Amino acid sequence: MHSPPRGVVYAIYYTALAAIAVPVNIVAIVILSRGRCGLSRCITRYMLSMAVTDLLVIITAVILNRIPGIYFPGSFLSITPVCSLSIAIINATRDSSVWLTVAFTFDRFVAICCHTLNTKYCTEKTATVVIGTVCALGCLSNIPWFFKHEPIVIIDKVPWFCRLKEKSYTSPLWTAFDWLDNLLTPCLPFLLILLLNAVTVRHILAASLARSRLRAHSNGENQSDPEMESRRKSVILLFAISVSFILLWMTYVAQFLYERFTNDYKINGFTDPKFIVRESANMFQLLSCSTNTFIYSVTQSKFREQLNKMLLYPLALIGKIVK
Repeated sequence: MHSPPRGVVYAIYYTALAAIAVPVNIVAIVILSRGRCGLSRCITRYMLSMAVTDLLVIITAVILNRIPGIYFPGSFLSITPVCSLSIAIINATRDSSVWLTVAFTFDRFVAICCHTLNTKYCTEKTATVVIGTVCALGCLSNIPWFFKHEPIVIIDKVPWFCRLKEKSYTSPLWTAFDWLDNLLTPCLPFLLILLLNAVTVRHILAASLARSRLRAHSNGENQSDPEMESRRKSVILLFAISVSFILLWMTYVAQFLYERFTNDYKINGFTDPKFIVRESANMFQLLSCSTNTFIYSVTQSKFREQLNKMLLYPLALIGKIVK
């Protein structure tokens, strides 16, 4: 993500992504922080943390990396130490965002499938600890990225641009770090989300069938079940976020596995199909940082209600001033 591509398509895409993702994430943060969406404090805390980290990914990876590289090549952001720090921060925010999605998925898995742990684990306090731990580990685990690059050229004793050091391709230590970094994000989260959702679906189907039979036997007719309705809304939110994550990261995972198993890293310019696939993978995974707010709007009626109030507030204010 430290070699911004050239071309009109990329310029338009990243500019549009920043223009959309920044305001929608800020809107999500404002609405969720007010706590009026009818969600538990635990769920709200996870959703708020995901919105914050998604916003940070857009700021660091798109606004401070992609866009300057396309429109302002050779700016101070291209100085090697700044570039290296930028890469480390981008990976730290990305990893935090991904693992917070896993943490949210696991929290919902415990809430739905593990009744004995539900009251102890699914709390605001636990969510705060988990979020803090995930973000701290995300920052610490990406410190090596700062030391993995070297300048491409030195002008007047100032190192410019970043490229991977030659030993990063040959050193067993750097090779191990590279494998571990990509396995931890996004391969392992990819598998964990699939596994947790599969187990959750199985449990929900079994529980729904059992409750339906019990209620039909006791009441002799089908009636609304508030508990199942509440669980259904929670599950829809969980699955929407999980499916979005899986679809938008699928290309990145496939590209990573292809490169590692074929040992084919050489790219010949921006028109090389391998570069197009790699950049498409980056574009999709960055897009995942702007989808959650739309998911909340579609799946959560109270979030939609708060969003409408926020959008209509300026008009109402103008109306009062005019009167």
